[in-house]
Amino acid sequence: MRKPLIQGDLTRLLQAAGSGDPGAYARLYDAVYAELRRVAGASMRRESAGHTLQPTALVNEAYLRLASGAPGWENRRHFFAAAAEAMRRILVDHARRRRSQKRGAGLERVTLSGVDVPAGDGDVDVLLIDAALTELAAERPRLAELVTLRYFAGMSIEDAARALEISPATAKRDWAFARAWLAERVEARRPT
Repeated sequence: MRKPLIQGDLTRLLQAAGSGDPGAYARLYDAVYAELRRVAGASMRRESAGHTLQPTALVNEAYLRLASGAPGWENRRHFFAAAAEAMRRILVDHARRRRSQKRGAGLERVTLSGVDVPAGDGDVDVLLIDAALTELAAERPRLAELVTLRYFAGMSIEDAARALEISPATAKRDWAFARAWLAERVEARRPT
């Protein structure tokens, strides 16, 4: 079993990847794969039973997007926030493709048990959540980042607080506010 990287080791790998070290991306992928797979698995457990995207495919596609972009990751927090955002984008793109293929025959849905958005069947359309999260990011960027870290990266309140460099108490208050705010926005956007 691979021994987990300490934060400084990951930061050095991220810096090496950012400076163009040809082997750094492969070493970075090996180092973070298990954690990314855990994050993807948590995201996929919230998806509907008929979802066709698998956690391994989500991890691989997210990593490809991360590696093909401009790698300026400063630290572990920055990298995993970027990974969570990449996974969010992939899930949204996947939902849009499925919706366009079905043309009204059904919606790509995702269960948001951690966000407490009211829904008759327990599922919420990932595109509604994405639109509301985008709106939240424009008004309250830190809250949107907290939701992304908690929901898409599967971080605990404590881990997300550490990543955002805020106290756990502040993270709990922000999480409560963000959940209520998102529930209100999603309900307002829900088709009747």
